[in-house]
Amino acid sequence: MIRRIVFIFLLGCVLASCGSSKRTTTRKTTPKKERNERVTPRPTTETPKEEEIVVNPVPKTGVEGYIEAYAGIAQEEMRQYGIPASITLAQGILESGAGNGELVQKANNHFGIKCHDWKGAKVYHDDDEKGECFRKYSLAKFSYRDHSLFLTNRGRYASLFKLPKDDYKGWAKGLRAAGYATDKKYPVKLISLIERYELYRYDGEVLGKQEKDYKIVKDKKNQHTVEKGETLYRISKKYKISVEDLKKINGLESNEIFVGQVLYVEPFDSRY
Repeated sequence: MIRRIVFIFLLGCVLASCGSSKRTTTRKTTPKKERNERVTPRPTTETPKEEEIVVNPVPKTGVEGYIEAYAGIAQEEMRQYGIPASITLAQGILESGAGNGELVQKANNHFGIKCHDWKGAKVYHDDDEKGECFRKYSLAKFSYRDHSLFLTNRGRYASLFKLPKDDYKGWAKGLRAAGYATDKKYPVKLISLIERYELYRYDGEVLGKQEKDYKIVKDKKNQHTVEKGETLYRISKKYKISVEDLKKINGLESNEIFVGQVLYVEPFDSRY
């Protein structure tokens, strides 16, 4: 009996020892994730903010490229406001250096229009004086539109809108006489550009003329350039026309005229 009890006790000890050993060998340990483990950043979908830079249209190089880029805009302005497309283009070429001028690059200002009563964006540029204020546009077409408004909203240019719509010579001389530019050769420069690059063709297209009817405007004897000391009365006597007719032909609201002003001295219908 005593032997049986001892045997059972020893057997229990053996079994307990094996079970403990088995549990020890089957225990698995999971290594802790290292704190300095390198984590791959997630790709971002955010677009970097672009700098607020106005991008100018990039026409082909040279005057021809400028004309190709902006002729359509000039023609639209002619349809809306009656300013010859040839004049607008010639002014744009001359004032902007065919799109390469500093004011175009900085401000999309194709016509060198200064601030005056401007409420929009501005830039400062050396011109007749240092650091003068010029208008700034977000797009070139807004510069063209402001050019049209600039001319239509100022009384000193009113007589120009009474000219035939393709009379680029009358416009060129009238702009200078009305004070648009101080350069005495300004009309000659505009006319030269118009005739060299046949810009009068764009006027003809707007007016619905056939190509054979696109014309180079000829200097006419019916134009008179006002000289110092002259009055409407004196000019009317010279050309045997009444003062009232002279005012009507030239769209004048008063008897005031200025030196260099180009006046027509016969009715429009007899000019061409």
